[in-house]
Amino acid sequence: MVSRMTLRPALTALALVLGVLFAPGVGVLGSGATQAHAVTKLTHSQATARFSSSGITWSSSGGCSNRNVATCTSFDQLNLATAQGAQTLKSATGCALNITGGTETGHASGTYSHWNGYKLDFAKSSCLTNYVHNTFTYIGVRGDGAPQYKAGSGNIYADEGNHWDVTYYNCGGC
Repeated sequence: MVSRMTLRPALTALALVLGVLFAPGVGVLGSGATQAHAVTKLTHSQATARFSSSGITWSSSGGCSNRNVATCTSFDQLNLATAQGAQTLKSATGCALNITGGTETGHASGTYSHWNGYKLDFAKSSCLTNYVHNTFTYIGVRGDGAPQYKAGSGNIYADEGNHWDVTYYNCGGC
């Protein structure tokens, strides 16, 4: 028989979990049966407002923001922590940052992908490259040969030649 003393905390915990799982604007990424992380998604306009307020620019080879067109640069369904990570990078580096890739189709798939809101591409600049090389830890090459650097926060910066491909697992210390 279960006592009320043990049942009440269990029901409270269940209610909290269900509230997080089904809250509007929140998705859940599971990493096993015992842990789930709530991920807040942004609209394109919410993300661009954040970037503008931090002095971060963005560009699109197609001059558009349609998530379903590969030549556009879209921030629709970008994770809040990813946007905050870009803002943290801007304030930490003082570099001019230009985002060239967001959540639009056309990137590699996977859990921590552009499409799922975890990645941004930044145009290369000597300021950003020097900061990454001098501040983060080189961790070897990715499967496609891109050199990777890991920030203290755990976020990964991959040098894809003409741009930096950044995977944001968190906001980078925001």
